[in-house]
Amino acid sequence: MSDPSIAIEPLRFREALGHYASGITVITSHIDGDPIGFTCQSFHSVSMSPPLVSFSVMSSSASYPKIRQARRFAVNILSDEQVDISNQFARRGTDKWHGIEWRKSPLGNPIIGGSMHWLDCEIYAEHAAGDHVIVIGEVKALDLPEVAMQPLLYFKGQYRNIAAHSTV
Repeated sequence: MSDPSIAIEPLRFREALGHYASGITVITSHIDGDPIGFTCQSFHSVSMSPPLVSFSVMSSSASYPKIRQARRFAVNILSDEQVDISNQFARRGTDKWHGIEWRKSPLGNPIIGGSMHWLDCEIYAEHAAGDHVIVIGEVKALDLPEVAMQPLLYFKGQYRNIAAHSTV
């Protein structure tokens, strides 16, 4: 049994968490005429009644204060054909929306074209947690298309394709 008083090395912790496959989303909002968005893999469901979802974002995020101000966001769940979009929205200091097709959701949030599906949310609660903020959103609208698509997954530091069981 290991000694619980021993500090966990950040790189080792990150490597351990990388062994958990996750879907990839882009969290988006719209304020003052400008679309906002960032890639997020720390997304999950919270509650069925009321319908709540959650994501975590770095406290130092440049995008999240604008989303907080808007009090609403969309979760764009990416398909396995959207690796470039995931990479584009993960970059800091660039025009993340260059060449991106999108439309407004019922709440006015950007819905990225080609996404597997989306959830339209209002901020329900926030919780500070270490170097992150846990954001809980109440789902107000959603779209689950009938088209069969595969999710974009991330595992051990690489994008994965669930259908092919290989790296994308």
